[in-house]
Amino acid sequence: MLTYTWPGNVRELQNYIERAVILSPGKVLRAPLAELKQSFARLDASGQGAAPKAMTLKDAERDHIIQALAETNWVIGGPKGAAARLGLQRTTLISKMQRLGVSRAQA
Repeated sequence: MLTYTWPGNVRELQNYIERAVILSPGKVLRAPLAELKQSFARLDASGQGAAPKAMTLKDAERDHIIQALAETNWVIGGPKGAAARLGLQRTTLISKMQRLGVSRAQA
């Protein structure tokens, strides 16, 4: 954390710490250092952030669905399933998965 330049200044640091507190299991703070490494890799030689690579809406939706499925251990329906987490009906999520070519075998 000390080597990261914190280009967003205090607000970025504050948000990072708040996120770490929320996501840390138990009483020990576990800061997600991988996030900093990814952010640091996006900085160019001048220390300025490089423009993020453009992603299509379809790709973003697909990635978001896959992330929700991974977080729920590929449970689609039910109150703790990916559909509920995404705010969708189970059948709608299944339809989107088919349209986007998302299957557990690919993940």
